[in-house]
Amino acid sequence: MLIKEYRVTLPITVEEYQVAQLFSVAEVSKNETGGGEGIEVLKNEPFKDHPLLNGKYCSGQYTYKIYHLASKVPGYIRLLAPKGSLEIHEEAWNAYPYCRTVITNPKFMKKDFMVVIETLHVPDSGESSNVHELPADKLKNREVVPIDIANDTVATSDYKPDEDPAKFKSEKTGRGPLVGPDWKKNVTPVMTCYKLVTCEFKWFGLQSRVENFIQKTERRLFTVFHRQLFCWIDRWYGLTMEDIRALEEKTKEELDQKRQVGEVRGMRAEND
Repeated sequence: MLIKEYRVTLPITVEEYQVAQLFSVAEVSKNETGGGEGIEVLKNEPFKDHPLLNGKYCSGQYTYKIYHLASKVPGYIRLLAPKGSLEIHEEAWNAYPYCRTVITNPKFMKKDFMVVIETLHVPDSGESSNVHELPADKLKNREVVPIDIANDTVATSDYKPDEDPAKFKSEKTGRGPLVGPDWKKNVTPVMTCYKLVTCEFKWFGLQSRVENFIQKTERRLFTVFHRQLFCWIDRWYGLTMEDIRALEEKTKEELDQKRQVGEVRGMRAEND
């Protein structure tokens, strides 16, 4: 089991991030869907009486998605997997500012595979020591991984000049560009996503390799996603939660159509 806590700092408020994240998820979903692969939304509904962190964060929005992603997993997994089994099921409980996401593969790997992502959004610059209230044994095994959306290296295939926080300046808010190694200390507002990722893959001989691949992929996704989220600020700034729910419903219809046609789109597994 690998436990890593990714800390993504952004020049926005915790309140703004709630809308920004949901808007950006909808946009990314469309970019990742086509040619028989992509995202299928099965449920998107309120939940209550479901405590997520030590009795707290009990109500919010529940989503259940299936990711059809044959081209997005490593080649050595595709060789082992039966045709049609490379579906990832994602259940998410968004009790903002806390969210929990559980990722499984019930068709193929069943109980041998699980990724849990727990995120707490905090109005700081990423220096809190234990926001997830981990017990001593888990805290000992946790590795903290800061993500700098302006300075961390991204793959050539992931880089877009108009999605570069070191170059982007918002017309609506005046925020950006994020320049220099200490930009986190010099921006107002500021917040950090504390994303605790626990992954388990219980196949003998492949466990370490796959768990490291998953953590590497999560870091890549978190980095690219939050670079986009900030650089899309002029598209989501000022939207309400009512706007977001309407966008999500429209996006679900688009995904159902796009998944059946066209070419495979979006990120593919690196070093494949």
